[in-house]
Amino acid sequence: MTEISYKENVVRFGPGLPTVLIGERINPTGRRRFADALREGDLTTVKTEAVRQVDAGADILDVNVGAGGLDEPATLVAAVELVMSTVDAAICIDSSDASALIAALDVYEGKALVNSVTAEEASMATILPVVAEHGAAVIALPHDEHGIPADPRERLAHAARIVDAAAAAGIPSTDVVVDCLCMPVGADQQAAARALETLRLVRAELGVATTAGASNISFGLPERPTLNLAFLAMAIDAGLAAPITDVTVPGLRRLCRASDVLASRDARCRRYVADYRRYPSQ
Repeated sequence: MTEISYKENVVRFGPGLPTVLIGERINPTGRRRFADALREGDLTTVKTEAVRQVDAGADILDVNVGAGGLDEPATLVAAVELVMSTVDAAICIDSSDASALIAALDVYEGKALVNSVTAEEASMATILPVVAEHGAAVIALPHDEHGIPADPRERLAHAARIVDAAAAAGIPSTDVVVDCLCMPVGADQQAAARALETLRLVRAELGVATTAGASNISFGLPERPTLNLAFLAMAIDAGLAAPITDVTVPGLRRLCRASDVLASRDARCRRYVADYRRYPSQ
């Protein structure tokens, strides 16, 4: 079981536990206006998206300000501080810049999730010591210098390598969350099957928590929400613990709660019923 927190708010997820939702929308990738606003020091969208996602049921908020042309450490710190002052949600600090990660982790009031480390030697040597020093958890992307393997067993091998390197750095396996690597099914129709098999393998052989950029699966295709929801239901059954996704999509949270019930991940349907009582019209 993986635990991250913000102050007294502790979020637990992993094999056999109910699905935890990581909101993806504080990210300027592909959003020109958001990126331009960040460069100008305008964090209005960060605050707006934090509120919208928590109101929609996000348990954790991914915070990414990688727009280019800005001071990423300073901007990431400002964004993390703004999210902390706006909502009561745990944060996934998302950056490939080690100095930005360190700066944001230094101000974060709790145990953060770091996004991410790969199986590349340089990445593990740079990111894992930062994660260990700050007592954080980390998302592991199972690819190396040669790219993303198509074979799920190769992905498993890369994931195991990261878990071992993390242990050597003083990070327990419970603080490693493996990303199953969702790729667009429109470009490769086997992409979903490979991601699902990776989830099953990681659950069976490593026993650690899993995540995925679930919205990637539908990139380039029409009616994306339908594909995303179908994939999420299948992925939860395969062992997906904490999808990174757009939690504001109508029906997404309720689908995840229902999938947990059917996958025997919600004892006595308690979370499903509690969700219905909290959001009767959603």
